[in-house]
Amino acid sequence: QVQLVESGGGLVQAGGSLRLSCAGSGRTFSRFAMGWFRQAPGKERDFVAGINWSGGRTEYADSVKGRFTISKDNAKNTVSLQMNSLKPEDTAVYYCACAANSIIRTITSAYEYWGQGTQVTVSS
Repeated sequence: QVQLVESGGGLVQAGGSLRLSCAGSGRTFSRFAMGWFRQAPGKERDFVAGINWSGGRTEYADSVKGRFTISKDNAKNTVSLQMNSLKPEDTAVYYCACAANSIIRTITSAYEYWGQGTQVTVSS
């Protein structure tokens, strides 16, 4: 059984930083791309960042480029999202996801497994 467990969410002031982590079990991340998505109340779940199987290639939503960094530790089966210069519009539930293959995709249907989500709230 594949499980993804996110941690690191919380409340932070605008301009602050948070680091989200996702620990996986039941599947070896080294063979698959991983992604972070977020969903604000009343909105769709949107792509935030993705990383390919090796960790050598990354992709970001325009809204977070230059502020967020995704990384992957295949030895520990973890993926992280470092979020800097946070803005109130970054407030959402953040989800970690494991793709069906090794290539970064930005659509939710390309991801097979999802974590339960972690709340990030940025106050102004």
